[in-house]
Amino acid sequence: MATLDVQVVAADHAVWSGEARSLTGRTVEGDIGILPGHSPVLALLAQGDLTIEPVEGDTVKAYVKGGFFSVDADKVTVVADEADVTD
Repeated sequence: MATLDVQVVAADHAVWSGEARSLTGRTVEGDIGILPGHSPVLALLAQGDLTIEPVEGDTVKAYVKGGFFSVDADKVTVVADEADVTD
């Protein structure tokens, strides 16, 4: 089964990293979902929730403000101005 290698960082700290089945988030152009095999993309983040479905464990939700994310070869990098994991 293909997976995503996900790294989520804020300007001053690491938020989450690991293997995931999917990731959804909000861009300035609308919501986007990422699955393994997604075409490369670079997008500006909007304020809102980022949801990660890890390979193991419970769903991870983070609240992000600004920044960007990139997808290339099943590697997802989220660089947010502000981000924290929520309950």
